[in-house]
Amino acid sequence: MSLAVIVREFGGPEKLRLEDVKVAAPGPNEIQVRHTAIGINYVDVYHRTGNYPLSLPKTIGMEAAGVVVAAGQGVGDFAPGDRIVYQSPMGSYAELRNMLADHVVKLPEAISDRDAAAAYLKGMTAYFLLHLTYPLKAGETVLIQAAAGGMGLILSQWAKAIGATVIGCAGSDEKCALARDHGCDHAINYAAADFRAAVQELTGGKGVDVVYDGVGQATFEASLDCLRPRGMMVSFGNATGKVAIPDLGILAAKGSLYVCRPNGAAYVRSRADRLEHAAAVFGVLASGKVKPVIGQTFALRDVAEAHRALEARATTGSTLLLP
Repeated sequence: MSLAVIVREFGGPEKLRLEDVKVAAPGPNEIQVRHTAIGINYVDVYHRTGNYPLSLPKTIGMEAAGVVVAAGQGVGDFAPGDRIVYQSPMGSYAELRNMLADHVVKLPEAISDRDAAAAYLKGMTAYFLLHLTYPLKAGETVLIQAAAGGMGLILSQWAKAIGATVIGCAGSDEKCALARDHGCDHAINYAAADFRAAVQELTGGKGVDVVYDGVGQATFEASLDCLRPRGMMVSFGNATGKVAIPDLGILAAKGSLYVCRPNGAAYVRSRADRLEHAAAVFGVLASGKVKPVIGQTFALRDVAEAHRALEARATTGSTLLLP
């Protein structure tokens, strides 16, 4: 038996139900994994609330590290005892699960399970955002919203490693200090100041080359005002609500801007894509240029409390569930 978090109806954190489930032996091309650390990401909130519709009931969660405990017929690359990490498919909020071996990658010895669960999905996302969606170059200037969150801290450090000037926005002086300690050249407390004016002052009125915004509705339009002419807005999340542009003319009026709404599934379409992204993440972690920040951990049984903290923006860095 395995403890798992089941969503049977959409709604608030109270809809996260803990149940004992039976896990069968792994089938052909499957492995059975015992989780040691489970990553929480804001996409999990979207799945719980129905913002991203699912067929229910469902065990949510997109990311975890663990140990292979059994391998099914036809699995040649993994054996019991191997340490692994993955970022899909859904179902990580559990002690034990079966999954296709093609979806996991072996974890290098130098990277701990907790660091992997804190940084793998976010690192895979940061890789395509920084290298494929908008290939950031040394000498460019970037604005990162929610820079003290788990995703923001990884983006900030990686952007700095590329050689960019990094401006981060966060919601308190304490979070701004954390952002400055992890890659941001400048950090703006947007709860206390107009970040648009601050960005224009920091860039001498030029604006930034690219904005990476996972906050969504609350910052989207103001973030457009931070861009240089023909700059790129990369909107990759909607923690405060969905973004809509009823009039595309706003992009012309603000400087012939570009807007992109990327999704990881379009970038990781094959085993080769997964291995490419994973190698980049493991490489930058091993180099020390990006260091995961685990701000808080919760027992798996306290998953509802973890979701409440995440939605209240009361967390910093990455949040883990520990089985």
